[in-house]
Amino acid sequence: MTRATLQDDARETPADSLRHENLGTFEDTHSHSSARVHRFPWAALLIMALMGFLLIATETMPAGLLPQIAAGLDVTEGTAGQFVSAYALGTVVAAMPAVAMTRGMRRKPVFVVGVLGFLAANLVTAFSTDIVLSLGARLLAGAFSGLLWGMLAGYARRITAPEHAGRALSVASVGTPVGLAVGTPFGSWLGTTLDWRWSFGVLSILTVLTVLLAVFLVPDAPGQRAGTRVPLVRVLRIPGIAVVLAVIVSWMLGHNILYTYIGSYLRTADLPLQVEAALVVFGAAAIAGILLTGAVIDKGLRRLVLLSIASFVLAGGVFIVGHASAAAVIAAIVLWGIAFGGAAAQLQTAISAAGRDNADVANAMLGVAFNLAIFAAGVAGAVVISTFDGLVLPAVMAGLAVIALIIAVAGRRTAFPT
Repeated sequence: MTRATLQDDARETPADSLRHENLGTFEDTHSHSSARVHRFPWAALLIMALMGFLLIATETMPAGLLPQIAAGLDVTEGTAGQFVSAYALGTVVAAMPAVAMTRGMRRKPVFVVGVLGFLAANLVTAFSTDIVLSLGARLLAGAFSGLLWGMLAGYARRITAPEHAGRALSVASVGTPVGLAVGTPFGSWLGTTLDWRWSFGVLSILTVLTVLLAVFLVPDAPGQRAGTRVPLVRVLRIPGIAVVLAVIVSWMLGHNILYTYIGSYLRTADLPLQVEAALVVFGAAAIAGILLTGAVIDKGLRRLVLLSIASFVLAGGVFIVGHASAAAVIAAIVLWGIAFGGAAAQLQTAISAAGRDNADVANAMLGVAFNLAIFAAGVAGAVVISTFDGLVLPAVMAGLAVIALIIAVAGRRTAFPT
């Protein structure tokens, strides 16, 4: 791609770019059936959402099972905690190279192979009795997760009419809050009640179901045309990409610092609210947030992003001022959850629009940014609670949300157009 082409991309708004790319892809895929233009692919998108549910549940579930995993593998809890770190590392390392290598291939075979690889890694984890093998399997699961996260947004757009692109992303993304609200607590309960290996076993059974449904119900779509592929470094230089990534890192860093250490905040506030109950409330609110996002995202992405980030700031303020009131804290959790629920779809839509033909690689970068925020939040949050107390956590979240809001406002031309 020449400098002139990049300049032309900058003059065309991301919203226009997304419509143009989707229209071309959609016409290529469905030119033989005009009746399908108006058919929203609910079944295929819900299967993608189910896969998202499995990915997020597999990533976060071990955090609630560390004592059981440690006892089962005869290691320390700190070593067992690397189940989460290894998975995230696999995603960070493999996401962009895997997506870059497969972006020219047809989407359905890549999706099916990715799910099968993820299934194999989970089965090894379920039966392994060796910590090194188990961590290797988690690293591999994270790598396949990075591939799947990187391609899901582009795949959802390719099988959907362009005027419903944002709605399609909202449906395909619903698995993330459901995984946080239901998958992680259920997996922890199952592993605690029976055995931690059962948690991975049930996830594997659901993965088998997902791949079978995908084979029969998810339509195929073409990969990226050879003439539109841009090297990874140059994708980062496409106008708007770096701005969206900066918003992701600051916004999600603030989110994960409080989410990861919410127990510390609740203990410091001395409230009669259990961590598990708080996370269920958060997850239910997040589901409501993604439903609201799906209803309006195609009509006003910029306003939606700014409102969501501003809601984080407001929720942080309520957490601080109302920490002595259970009702106020629950209200803040609901507001926080609603704002977070639609964040993935909003950011995927924004970065897909900016990335145009290179949306799959751009979404792989999005996944890397999310996982880097998770890594950084674990370290930063630990420093905060060891230096201060849990009441500082929402202040950190609100401060980082303010930074994200400033970046988003400044990105009105290329990343979040008016």
